[in-house]
Amino acid sequence: MPRYTQDFKIKAVKLSYKEGIQVKQVAEGLDIHPFILSRWRKEYREGLLHEGGQKRVGVKKSKPTWSKRELIENIRLKRENEKLKKENDLLKKWQRYLAEQHQNDLDLSNDTDQ
Repeated sequence: MPRYTQDFKIKAVKLSYKEGIQVKQVAEGLDIHPFILSRWRKEYREGLLHEGGQKRVGVKKSKPTWSKRELIENIRLKRENEKLKKENDLLKKWQRYLAEQHQNDLDLSNDTDQ
C-alpha cells in the first residue's frame, strides 16, 4: 500500500474543498479511492492533518437555534407536506384506475369488432 506525504494529503484535501469540485473527481484524478480522501478530509477537520508543523484548529459548527415562530412554521409545513403526499398518492391511484378502465373498454371494443 502506497504511503502519501502529509503535504500530498493536505493539497488533495484543499483541492477537494474548492467550489464545484467533488471528492470523487479529486480522488479519481489522484488515482486514490474516494474513501481515503474522505478520511483525510475528516483528519484535516479534526486537526490531525496539518501543514508546516502547526496543528490545525478545527472549527466546530454550532447547531442552529430556531425561534418559536420558525418551529411552528416548520411543523405546519411538515403537516402540509404529508397531506400533499397523500393527495398525490390518491391521484396516482385514480389515474391508474382510469387507465385500466380505458384499457378494458378498448379490449371490449376489439372483441366485439371481430
